[in-house]
This record gives sequence, C-alpha cells and structure tokens, in this order.
Amino acid sequence: MTTSIKETYRGLYHFSPKEKWMNDPNGMVYYKGEYHLFFQYHPYEMTMGLMHWGHAVSKDLVVWEELDIALAPDENGMIFSGSAVVDWNNTTGFFENEPGLVAIFTHHLEQNGSHPVQTQSLAYSKDNGRTWAKHEGNPVLKHDTFIDFRDPKVFWHKQTQRWVMILACGQTVCLYHSPDLKSWTFGSEFGTGIGFHGGVWECPDLFPLNVDGDPSKEKWVMLVSVGDSQDYVEGSRTQYFTGDFDGLTFIPDVDSKEIRWLDYGRDNYAGVSWSDIPAEDGRRLFIGWMSNWKYANRTPAEEFRGAMTIPREIELQSGKDGSVTLVQKPVRELENNRVPVLELTNVSLQEAEKALSTLRLESYELKAVLAFGTSIAFKVRKGGRVETVVGVDADRGELYVDRTKSGMQDFHEQFSGIQTAKLQTQFQGEMLDLHIFVDRSSVEVFANHGQAVITDLIFPDGDSVGISLATDNERLLLASMSVYSLTTSDEVLE
Repeated sequence: MTTSIKETYRGLYHFSPKEKWMNDPNGMVYYKGEYHLFFQYHPYEMTMGLMHWGHAVSKDLVVWEELDIALAPDENGMIFSGSAVVDWNNTTGFFENEPGLVAIFTHHLEQNGSHPVQTQSLAYSKDNGRTWAKHEGNPVLKHDTFIDFRDPKVFWHKQTQRWVMILACGQTVCLYHSPDLKSWTFGSEFGTGIGFHGGVWECPDLFPLNVDGDPSKEKWVMLVSVGDSQDYVEGSRTQYFTGDFDGLTFIPDVDSKEIRWLDYGRDNYAGVSWSDIPAEDGRRLFIGWMSNWKYANRTPAEEFRGAMTIPREIELQSGKDGSVTLVQKPVRELENNRVPVLELTNVSLQEAEKALSTLRLESYELKAVLAFGTSIAFKVRKGGRVETVVGVDADRGELYVDRTKSGMQDFHEQFSGIQTAKLQTQFQGEMLDLHIFVDRSSVEVFANHGQAVITDLIFPDGDSVGISLATDNERLLLASMSVYSLTTSDEVLE
C-alpha cells in the first residue's frame, strides 16, 4: 500500500526516511540487482540520539524502498557508521552455499563518568539484507588509546588477497588488514601533517580510479570528512587525497599537498562509495548526507529530518598542467526520469529569459552551455522576496550559490551565505557547462565538467516556483539550455 506524502521540504527525487532523524549513509553495497543504502537512523526522535541502521533498496538509484530497521543497539552500544561488503568466497565462514552480505560497523558505548568506547563489530545477512545476525564474537577490533575510533570502510584488496579497513581515528585514519573480517592487523596510519584538521576526521573511504579512464594511469583516492568546528563558518565538509596504496600504506602524491574539497557547498557530508559494483558497470558511485553539523539538528522539519544527495559518479581527470582532480557527475539513471519541459539552442538572453519566465517548477533539472568567460545568474525557487541564485562570476572565475534570500534561515545564524568554487583553468574549454538540480529543499550544481560542485540546502515556501536568469552581457548567446521536470514518485512506501 502507498500513501502520498506532500511535505513542503521532502525532496521529490532525493532519499529521505519516512519519519524521524537520518544522517550518514552507511553500508552501501550492490548485490543481486539491488543497491543497498543503510543510514544512521534515530527512529524515535527528530534529532540525533539512539542510533540504529535504517535500510532502503533501489534497482535504479532513483526510486527507493525503505525497509525495516537493519541493526539496533545492544549491550555493546549504539550502531554508528560503517560499511558493507559481499563475502563472495565465504572468508568469514558465515555462509554455506552462496555468498552473503557482511556489515562492518562501529559500536558506540556510552559510559558514566568516562568517555564513550568505540569498537568495530560485524553482522551478516543470508537473505539479501532483509534480516541480520550479529557476530557472536563482537567486537572484532578495539583500541586502547583512541577516543574517536569509528566509521570503518572495508574493501577486498586484490593484490594482497585480503580485506582492508580504513578507520577514522581522531585526527588521522588507520589502515588494518584481515583474511576473514574477524581478525585484524594494524598496517599504517595516515594524516599527520597533511590535509585539513579543523575538526574531527570521520567517514573515510579508499578506492582506486583510472585517470582519464586510462587503466595504465591508476591512482588511489582517499575521502575524509571533517566535523564541524566553531572556528570555521563552513561547518562539516569532505576533503580528498590522491596517491598510491600497496595494501599497507597510502602514499599521497604532490597534488595532495594542497587541501582539496569534494564539494564546495555546505551540505554534502559523510559520503562514501558503493561496494561491489559489477566490473561490467565499472563506475565508482557515491552518495552523501545532505546536511551540515553546523545546523543539522535545527533545520525546518515536519515528519522527518535528513536527506541524501543525488547519487554521483566520481572520476579522476588530469588538467593541462598535469595535476589530477576528482570530478563528479550525476548518475545517468536520473535521465530515465526526465520529462522535457524546455529545449533551446543558440538562443539569446532575451529569448531564454522569456521562455523561463513561463515556467513554474519546484523539482527539476536545468542544463546550460555558454561561452567561458561570461557571467550569468539563474534564479531558482523564486517567488516574492525568495530566490536562490546559481551563477558564474567570470571576473572571479567562480561558480557560486547565493542562498541569502532562499527562504527560511533564522534557525541558525550561519546558514545564510554565498558558497563559491573556483573554476579551474586547466579544465577550461571554450564552453562552460552548468548542470543544476533543484528540489523542494536543495540545489546541487555541477560545472566545468564536474570539477566545481556546490550542494546546498534551501527552505523556500511552496509557492516559490519561478525561474529567471540575468547576465552582465546583454548580447549573451546560450549554446543550449534544457529544463526537465523529474517524474520520480513522491509516494512513500509503507
């Protein structure tokens, strides 16, 4: 049975729980035709609290079915973040005739009069993730000195034929290895003297990618999310490093000497990639929690609080100067849900503005291609005094999102603001592409072939559904502009 939920801020094509609180994505794994998305979930309140693993599945990364809670707290503590893998060769001994799913997660145990204890534990499923049994030998990994010791991401390392775990350890990450997911040996530690340390390190990931799609040019990518600090207006965000990994040690390359951010908006945090994507697919797929610890517990909410970004494919591209940059693009599956609304080619500013002025949309996708070096501003979710501006400042060479008039923002003094991302010149071509996803409470922008990305929450009223554009060049000619509404059902399965 389905029930229609028409809530002002529930995204039409972004995953959110039916009710209550959600934060980090967890345990993303592909198995038997399903993308699994587990998530940090508090089923009793609208703020972070007694954490469980919620669970949803999808066949296309767009339409999600929320299932029963997968993991609940026990004598070892709450269920904090972690990952999931397919144990294809039954290294754990949990399975018999066919592979199964294994979740590796942090147990967080509160203690009176002392700091919490964080340990790593296992659970396994023999029925495609519908029910889970916790390992009798939990926890499988402890540490005597690290207070923050959490968020394990595990993968099979083909070269050494063993499992590898990357784990957040306060201001560094630690790498462990294991033959069976049960017994773990320390390998190395990374993070001292490199990267951004203005907050606790969390939710790491580590995986190989081919540069420019060339198998002979492989690099390893490490993602590390950094928690909120009152000293930084940006709040929580995610940095990345590139380099080499031999199964024991990650060696950063020269590009990693500079701090590089995955997303220059305020609302893409704790994201990691899917495990066990089939080789014939070959993509590295990513999703993040669309919020920020600066204000996550205070955002406007009705029956639920928390949503995920759209899923993205992440790649490595080399620039003209030889540097390597992580780029993102929306997953292609979203294209299957498009309904064309507007399609223009070689159109003037006046013609484009006239066409946009007739549209009334709250959830849609907008693509535009224009000459590099031109300033342009799209105003989305516009109505009365409300608008969110997505634009390019050619003089500064920046992409930006201005949410100072985006709607409700008095819930936190640092929510209002303008987020910017440099448009890297080594990726600059003759034309600049803008790819904008607008939903009921979010804007996600991909520019310069996915090199500059900004993800921001917005909270406009339901009547703010206008679109317009402006430029400092009245003779602007857009090479193309397309607008699509998205047909993903907003019915929530029960």
